[in-house]
Amino acid sequence: MDPELIDDCVHCGFCLPTCPTYVLWGEEMDSPRGRIHLMKQHVEGTPVTPEMAGHFDACLGCMACVTACPSGVRYDRLIELTRAEVERVHEREPRERAVRELVFGLFPYPRRLRLSRPLTGLTRRLAPFLERAHPSLGAMAALTPVVERRQRLPRLVRARGPRRAVVGMLTGCVQREFFPQVNAATARVLALEGCDVVVPPGQGCCGALSVHSGREEQARRLARRTVRVFERAGVDTVVVNAAGCGSSMKEYGELLGAEPAFRVRDLSEFLAELGPAATRHPLPLVAAYHDACHLAHAQGVRAQPRALLAGIPELELREVPEAAICCGSAGTYNIFQPEAARDLGDRKAEGVASTGAELLVSANPGCTMQIAAAMRRAGAAIRVAHTAEVLDASLRGVPL
Repeated sequence: MDPELIDDCVHCGFCLPTCPTYVLWGEEMDSPRGRIHLMKQHVEGTPVTPEMAGHFDACLGCMACVTACPSGVRYDRLIELTRAEVERVHEREPRERAVRELVFGLFPYPRRLRLSRPLTGLTRRLAPFLERAHPSLGAMAALTPVVERRQRLPRLVRARGPRRAVVGMLTGCVQREFFPQVNAATARVLALEGCDVVVPPGQGCCGALSVHSGREEQARRLARRTVRVFERAGVDTVVVNAAGCGSSMKEYGELLGAEPAFRVRDLSEFLAELGPAATRHPLPLVAAYHDACHLAHAQGVRAQPRALLAGIPELELREVPEAAICCGSAGTYNIFQPEAARDLGDRKAEGVASTGAELLVSANPGCTMQIAAAMRRAGAAIRVAHTAEVLDASLRGVPL
């Protein structure tokens, strides 16, 4: 924990109405300034108690407070440092340790995720029974999507028409195994817009899930591998289609102590910079756009995806109420804090339903799983598609 960063907070309270857990519970210690107060106590000698760790664990790390803060407090950095400290000094109870080891031994490793995929239909049906064994197991089973078929990407997808750029593409872990159609759509969109898309082998998790949970050693190891893969590929831009991954990769310099030899851009951010070249065909749909926290708050990318969607003829875009409040996904939060995540998911589902949209557009796999599950609970199932899938359908002139 950094005392200088802690002292930047003047406890003004602008963060309170933006903090999901404060909105849910109204508890000072479950607000950003309350947690910063606890951080200060620890720096000054107070040990990390189970209660203190509980308040830190309850934070989603959504960074809405960073957007709201008039003093520029680096709460994003503070909570990452704090979680690493909690992991170092706090002894969790055995069942919780076991669940965490299961999650971080599975999700960052695509091959292991792939082996688990045939069981997703069964585990979803068994979710109520697994929840009795441990709430996190039930949440994990209920959230996991059923994947109909795997889609392989070639190592190089050639530009359609004149080449305008050469980019690398992150395939990720959860995105790659549970949403392969999103990666396929991303590669097609980039190619249709005149990009050679390099999809280097040897990719895996970028380290985002680990860094957001205080597992620094694992995060650095995964980040170093990701850097090596793309530096060997010789690309100067890596396009990312998962908000949490893009957020973490943009902070590799801070995590690893040296900037990588490439820049990182979210798909919508890159396409906005590149400018449109291919023709958009009409998509007569009413769609709502969901702001993923690690895209809107952590990366400041809000206007670009809306502009891309607005450029599609006949697509009507509607705003979701309380857009700045997290849906409750937050990486592994909806697994480790299932009750709070469920409340936030239900709140978000209610907001989405109020728009009357027939399609929800999301830019993060965790958000997609979280909101889809909440909509199912509410009996108002809605199709959720990634920005890349919507653009892909429009550019190719096919139904979504």
